[in-house]
Amino acid sequence: MISMSKRIAGLTMAAVAAAGGLAACSSSASSSGPAASSAKPVMGGTLRIVAASGPDHIDTVPAYYTADYQLEHAYTRQLVQYPTQAATSISSSGWNADVTPVADMATEVPTTANGGITNGGKTYTFHIKPGVDWNTTPPRPVTSQDFVREFKAFFNPVSPVGNPVYYTSAIAGLANYDSQETAYFANAKTHPPTAANIANFQNTHSISGIATPNSSTIQFTLTSAATDFVYMLAMPFASARPVEYDSYVPNSLQLDQHTISDGPYQISSYIPGKSITLVRNPAWKQSTDPLRHDYVNQIVLTEGVTSAETQLSDMQAGTQDVINDTPLNAASIPSLESSHSPNFFVFPWSTTQPYLVFNLRSPDANGAAGKLLVRQAVEYGLDKVAVQKAYGGPTVATIINSAIPPGNVGYQNYNLYPDNNGAGNVAMCKSDLSKAGYPNGLSLVYMYPNDSSNTRAFTAIQASLAACGIHLQGKPEPGSTFFTDMGNAPENNKPNQFDIGQAAWVPDWFGNNGRTIIQALFQGPNCVVNTVNYGCYDNSQVNSLITQAESATSLSAAGAAWHQADVDIMKDAAIVPIVSQNFPQYSSARVKGIGYQTAMFAPNIGAPDITNLWISGS
Repeated sequence: MISMSKRIAGLTMAAVAAAGGLAACSSSASSSGPAASSAKPVMGGTLRIVAASGPDHIDTVPAYYTADYQLEHAYTRQLVQYPTQAATSISSSGWNADVTPVADMATEVPTTANGGITNGGKTYTFHIKPGVDWNTTPPRPVTSQDFVREFKAFFNPVSPVGNPVYYTSAIAGLANYDSQETAYFANAKTHPPTAANIANFQNTHSISGIATPNSSTIQFTLTSAATDFVYMLAMPFASARPVEYDSYVPNSLQLDQHTISDGPYQISSYIPGKSITLVRNPAWKQSTDPLRHDYVNQIVLTEGVTSAETQLSDMQAGTQDVINDTPLNAASIPSLESSHSPNFFVFPWSTTQPYLVFNLRSPDANGAAGKLLVRQAVEYGLDKVAVQKAYGGPTVATIINSAIPPGNVGYQNYNLYPDNNGAGNVAMCKSDLSKAGYPNGLSLVYMYPNDSSNTRAFTAIQASLAACGIHLQGKPEPGSTFFTDMGNAPENNKPNQFDIGQAAWVPDWFGNNGRTIIQALFQGPNCVVNTVNYGCYDNSQVNSLITQAESATSLSAAGAAWHQADVDIMKDAAIVPIVSQNFPQYSSARVKGIGYQTAMFAPNIGAPDITNLWISGS
């Protein structure tokens, strides 16, 4: 085994190389980069964001959606975070400028060289910068205990963290803390999940692997060395959490309407289903935050515009500036490309978006979704080319056949279900259905986001599967509830919830990131509220490969284990991968970014970075 210092350096370089491959695998996107701008930022004005339904959570613990992340980046901070890429990095170095966490609230990123990583790679020590304050009256310093409070809130009984497995598998004692809190609130009559009871439990129990030697120092002890640990801490899940939140039930309207900010903006108005307004945070200091800015006076998100065509028209007219939760209108992409508008660019990205996930516990149609042959019939029968067209064609979407999309650790190009180059194999679909006991076809409940772009994809999917006898009963939902309902595993073993879901996934980080796809989506058992293992998939061999990959001492060894897990998942037909999307982005002519003639896209947010935008002519 190589030494820890060399291991970290080696994996970091490999991660950057892997990330550089993302741009290469997205060659259909423009290679010249978005139109550059040398103009200096202007202070003032209002940034207007348009949404179909907007964020599904304001509370950072359960929030796990790009629409959430876009706003959270303005009112929350973490120990480490990603720099938003400059225009030149798109054309010259792919994503290298945006895949490695840098210091945010921490004074520096821990390494073995600076003494921040010790104990054979199992202990990480962070120091918080002085001058970082909450927007309380009067302003109060953010402390190490505020970060501990966030981790303790992960397992609250009302709305727990969106993805606990990253952290419970890495931080010593966190899984035990989870078990204790779960057991304590198991009987709601004995221990009702009130704000007071939740806060009391969390304030009287500790996590052995998290220590706070003083108010500006936090120390994490891991179960084993994990070279991707800093990436976990860059997620919004790992934000600081103010003590005021002890007064509210997590994820409640009361908390949402009384948020405390340590970022450049604070929420001044939250009207569910209608609008969210953010204004500058007077307690925030630019000197403490190298990653964000407060160029605009306020940010206004308007909800309820479900048509992607209308959203685009509004941006073209200058009445809206950027999008929050809806893919760009696919039908307009060819004309936008031919127009060479400086406000339009297809940014390289790597996603599994969308994919079909099977609810393995659904009792519908005699438990059809739980039968391998039925799932394999869907694998064969789906016309992926039609879905690709629905999202705008090859420039935007690349057809994929594996759980790991191109450009990520463990990816290999293979297809277990030959399907006429993505156009669908109706004969094999019908054959497998007949073998499964459905010679006359079957009907399945299909849940999907109801915005116009995802509805367009559903229509293509529905039509292609109907050709081999699989009839989809559409169950459209707003994006603000879709992922929450699909992830409500305790309820989803009941009839008429969903048999197939039109899910979407963006890796939580890039580079050294096998954990963010295979572990996040497929490690079992994980049938809990807010799970992203939507089908409750559980395969002991896959679970073993996950452990093997996470303990690997080289990126190549980890990649081999991640790939084998991918193959096993596809043999089980747990999901149907469809396309990996780039990010077609349009913004109003008013919007500029540093070095950009258009809005700045942040791959790790999955949306424009609203803290690095300014309004021309303000």
